[in-house]
Amino acid sequence: MQIRREDVDHVADLARLSLSEEEREKMTRELNSILGHVDKLNELKTDGVQPTFHVLASLKNVTRKDEVIHGLDRDRALQNAPSQKSGCFAVPKTVE
Repeated sequence: MQIRREDVDHVADLARLSLSEEEREKMTRELNSILGHVDKLNELKTDGVQPTFHVLASLKNVTRKDEVIHGLDRDRALQNAPSQKSGCFAVPKTVE
């Protein structure tokens, strides 16, 4: 399949792009080059090759068991706070 100048003009129009004559020619050449590389891939014999979604599909993610743990208690969390009020961190007001 070849990209024509009209195809580039149509896509540029849909994308609301204003391309110069030089840019249109360049885009046509580059898109045709990309399609040429894709055509080379289509020449590969892939019979019997299982499709994969990831090259490392055989790897499994190792996860730890979910366990409930308790965090810091309030007094310990606030022990180094420069300012506290009613058991919470006190910070300067930032919004009027």
